[in-house]
Amino acid sequence: MENLKRLIGPAGPSEMMNVAKTIEEIRRFVRRGRGAGKTIGLVPTMGALHEGHLSLIDAARKACDLAVVSIFVNPTQFGPAEDLSRYPRTPEADLALCRQRGVDAVFMPSVEEIYPRTDMAEAGQSLTEVSVSKLSQTLCGRSRPGHFTGVCTVVAKLFNIVQPDKAFFGAKDFQQAAIIRRLTADLDFPVEIVLCPTVREGDGLAMSSRNAHLAPSQRKGAPALYGALRLAERMIRESRPPAEAVISAMRQYLATHAPEGIVDYIQIVDPDSLADVATTISRVLVALAVKLGSTRLIDNMAVDARPSKA
Repeated sequence: MENLKRLIGPAGPSEMMNVAKTIEEIRRFVRRGRGAGKTIGLVPTMGALHEGHLSLIDAARKACDLAVVSIFVNPTQFGPAEDLSRYPRTPEADLALCRQRGVDAVFMPSVEEIYPRTDMAEAGQSLTEVSVSKLSQTLCGRSRPGHFTGVCTVVAKLFNIVQPDKAFFGAKDFQQAAIIRRLTADLDFPVEIVLCPTVREGDGLAMSSRNAHLAPSQRKGAPALYGALRLAERMIRESRPPAEAVISAMRQYLATHAPEGIVDYIQIVDPDSLADVATTISRVLVALAVKLGSTRLIDNMAVDARPSKA
């Protein structure tokens, strides 16, 4: 391809990875794949790739003929109090990991490419926005107003640009995946949303690009998020107590094991509607967000206390 930069190396079966900077370049790559009868899997990311992202890439390569990874730090999903400039950016390392994992194409657009009007690009905004209102008003949406509108807008653009058959998201961002699944259904995108399991460090901390910002004492306390979720799981499976009792126990656990942490929320919700529930007698999602210093961490766990069907 004329303008596509090529990284030659041991990239698995394709032995070549295309790096597209423009919409036309990635569309050209996709057209060639489609012309050859290939299916397309998309892994949307903001870069700073880690094993969690790589597990999504592995799933995309297994399920589809061609794996496309987008790397774009999307300014529209950052709030006024959130430091966009602080978000980690490691483009060369990201490209090396993609090549090693056998990615077929990486889409690395500039802000101006995604939001082409100069005034909008500078402000990190789009004149046209996409939102899924109800699902965005709980959990992370309560403390990050506008965040999911930014996510939905850029994902809708990526779906239009790449036109994948499947798109892969991690369960750590369960609310995001639920919102995107609803967006996909409501706007009739012919894309299957694939939710992949959360990848964790050895001590249970969910992998996140933001973990790199944790100070040593904060990193020591960070696995308490997973510990609180495991506590909730045990309580629900053993006695199915009211959601309020589980949340109270989780707060006490965090106060003991991560005293530096400031709880943003702990909620027990219906996994489909994301509405708060009062009981834990059916399948629920236990979710929490905790701020350690300036780093906000999220995690969740789906728990079903109902007897398994024979």
